[in-house]
Amino acid sequence: MGLSGPVPARVPADVKEAVLKSVDDAVAAGLAHTWVCGLWQVSDSRLHRWRVRRRDTGTLVDRAPGGHPVHALLSEEIAAILDVAERWGTVDRSHRKLAHRGSYEHLVWVSPSTFRRVLIEHGLTLPEPAPRTRTEKRPWPDWLVWEPNRIWIWDATHFTRARRVCFAIVDMVSRKWIDTLVSVEETATQVTVIFEHALQIEGLLELLTDERLDLEADDPRRPILLAVSDNGPPMTARDTRAFMALMAIAQHHGRPHVPQDQAWIESFFGHIKGEWPHLETIAEPSLLEAELLRVRTEYNSVRLHEAIGYVTPDDEHTGRGEAIRQARHDGLERARQRRLDYHRYTIADPTGEMP
Repeated sequence: MGLSGPVPARVPADVKEAVLKSVDDAVAAGLAHTWVCGLWQVSDSRLHRWRVRRRDTGTLVDRAPGGHPVHALLSEEIAAILDVAERWGTVDRSHRKLAHRGSYEHLVWVSPSTFRRVLIEHGLTLPEPAPRTRTEKRPWPDWLVWEPNRIWIWDATHFTRARRVCFAIVDMVSRKWIDTLVSVEETATQVTVIFEHALQIEGLLELLTDERLDLEADDPRRPILLAVSDNGPPMTARDTRAFMALMAIAQHHGRPHVPQDQAWIESFFGHIKGEWPHLETIAEPSLLEAELLRVRTEYNSVRLHEAIGYVTPDDEHTGRGEAIRQARHDGLERARQRRLDYHRYTIADPTGEMP
């Protein structure tokens, strides 16, 4: 019968018949009923229930589970569920939303799981959204040089308590936080102001010579840097494009609906709000602006940045980063050699004196 160990809670009728027959045969041979039940690892009372059921119903086949639950859906509720699915399925596209849609429209009050079960029972499926076509990532221009002040990434984030929007420009190579602008608006005007100031403090305005500006717009010698951003309204506005062309700044936009293309600035804002959480609790705009200036100084000159080898953005931006990383590498090698020499000498000379 394929049984090992105690008889399971549910077994087929033929197994029950076989167990009863073997027990009855053993009892007829003079063995105790309880002892034989112990061999089968089945309770004595369970076998008696099987016998009573066989006597009263003529079968040991288990009845199908279920019954008539008192909380079962009413016919009009099932009809309402199907009606909601038909009318709102293309809008909500989810059994969870549709369940709430039913109560929102005062039609039916059921849980999402109940709504889904009714749909399955009637063979209904909700329409799925059309797959979004993702375009190929736009390549970097051939003229781009991977060094500080050649590629900037910029974006804006909101501080809701202060009811202000914060524009920020970050150097993608050195990760230096170049400049910040706090404003009540998010338009091309703010873009013009922050980029003019950023070019000034980084000393790039002197690159805007008449010879450079006279070059064709598609000439690779014309751009002084590349500005990377998403496709938000301030980034793609006509006035923004005109200003960028006037300042010989080439623009590079990520793919729509792909924030990973702007991962540098998204990570930047995440670190700013995560490591200085008090910024989001400030309600006074002037205080927020002052704190952002202080945090920018700390971010650039104190905080070690993992992505650039654990130096500060100021170190990397000014060219000191490579020397600092090399000095650490050399220091690790010296410390390792000193430990080797010490332990080798200690083993050779128990006094532990270094030569």
